[in-house]
Amino acid sequence: MHSIREEIQPKLWAYMAGIAKGHGIHAVAIGGFADHAHALIDLGAILGIAKAVQVLKANSSRWMKEHGSARFEWQEGYFACSVSRSQVATIRQYVVNQKDHHCRMDFAKEFKLLAKKHGFEIEVEANQRCAVP
Repeated sequence: MHSIREEIQPKLWAYMAGIAKGHGIHAVAIGGFADHAHALIDLGAILGIAKAVQVLKANSSRWMKEHGSARFEWQEGYFACSVSRSQVATIRQYVVNQKDHHCRMDFAKEFKLLAKKHGFEIEVEANQRCAVP
């Protein structure tokens, strides 16, 4: 479901970066598409992954309900992985270029391939690809 309207995405990503900063997390890049978000973050030593995700999702969900969609909510789960320092620039570009990226491959297919690469077999509901002009 496409619940993050394109015109509100930059504001949501900036708000999420502010949430991170307020909790001692460095947001290297936050971006996404109409149905998901990516956060490339440096957790530091304060929060663990689960707590950091909970903080980002809870606060951004509240903001979206006030500014985007009254019925907005993130999915229950999340996917997290570590990134080698040598890959940060590449992953940062991937995060900030989500719209272009998902015009070529939908999120469901990409997520399934990523999970398989790391030894997980999952079923993901296919979503629509964006219209390419």
